[in-house]
Amino acid sequence: MIGAYEWLISARHLRSTHRRGFVSFVALISVLGLMLGVATLVVVLSAMNGFERELRTRILSVTSHATLSGPGGTLPNWREVQQVAARMPHVTAAVPYIETEALFQLNKRVTGAMVRGVLPEEERRATGLAQRLTAGSLDDLKAGEYSIILGTALARELNALVGSSVVIIAPLGTATPIGVVPRTRRFKVVGLFESGMYEFDRGLALTHMADAALLYRLGDSVTGVRLALDDPYRAGSVVRELGYELGGVYYAMDWRQRHENFFRAIELTKSMLFMIVVMIVAVAAFNIVSTLVMIVKEKQTDIAILRTLGAGPRNILAIFTIQGVMIGLAGTLLGAGLGILVSTNLEALVQWLERVIGMKLLDPRVYKMSELPAYVEWVDVVQVCLVAFALCALATIYPAWRASRTAPAEALRHE
Repeated sequence: MIGAYEWLISARHLRSTHRRGFVSFVALISVLGLMLGVATLVVVLSAMNGFERELRTRILSVTSHATLSGPGGTLPNWREVQQVAARMPHVTAAVPYIETEALFQLNKRVTGAMVRGVLPEEERRATGLAQRLTAGSLDDLKAGEYSIILGTALARELNALVGSSVVIIAPLGTATPIGVVPRTRRFKVVGLFESGMYEFDRGLALTHMADAALLYRLGDSVTGVRLALDDPYRAGSVVRELGYELGGVYYAMDWRQRHENFFRAIELTKSMLFMIVVMIVAVAAFNIVSTLVMIVKEKQTDIAILRTLGAGPRNILAIFTIQGVMIGLAGTLLGAGLGILVSTNLEALVQWLERVIGMKLLDPRVYKMSELPAYVEWVDVVQVCLVAFALCALATIYPAWRASRTAPAEALRHE
């Protein structure tokens, strides 16, 4: 059992002012080093969690939870698929769509993007894109008027504004006496949307499904049916069950499969960063070894006196173990608090730093977003604290054992 006097002596050693308080200063440096290491690890994990969370939210606001399409890229019996899907549990909406590649031309500017043909009255139930329009409305997409809504980044690329006319060049040809001529159609820009994710803002445009079907000569067929669910994490099982129930050959995909590389890269990066920063925490934790060794060296006489007064090796071991634990606990708790504080204000800190250095730290063309959100998961905080505290406890073993082996006669010989 650890008695009260072990705690008292441990606290007095850490507050020692002997020799100009050098031991206390070294102990303070150990606490600060551990605090910074733990705080760094918490901030890194929170930033990765926020990035993944924001990426998932923005993806789900633009894309569907799941899609079911035909093996040839078209789905002639889409009405039957839509009716069956609408009756399935967890499905809140099943809407048809046409999606294919095209070239966009405005004056001398030409760029490629995806054209998505939608039914405006049903699109609102499938995604949250209707709430992310910065100009115009989905109701402005009317069949036969050849109107289109562009992503904001795509509009900047083309230098297009609401009211501009954009020529869409389909990857299909029309045979003429002079050869094969690409199919083209002039569309009027009636709106802009900004999802907050560069991939979609730069690479997607919306038009009415009937106009897209005419441009691409699909007749009454569509590319597939998009599903919206009450729980996005059920998308994979629901869309596969839909394919089994229909009994045909279909191509099923959920949102995680479509963006699998994103989330796999995030998980891999998060794991690697955790291991790297844990090494930093380990270096800070093992600074406790040098601190306690110095305390043991300076307190040789005190240890010898305690031994002569009846303290046994276990008591001495407990005294220096408590000192290491107190340093580790202080550094871990302070680091967790600092990490949580920085994480909750990380976005504001990044914006402030960008203003100071006059440089954009997050290029949306690279990171798919222009802001750095952070989300603190308490499981990560607890995990970090446990790892840091375990390393600190491990670091106390050798100095405490060395102190317990001090021989009183040898320590007092020259006193």
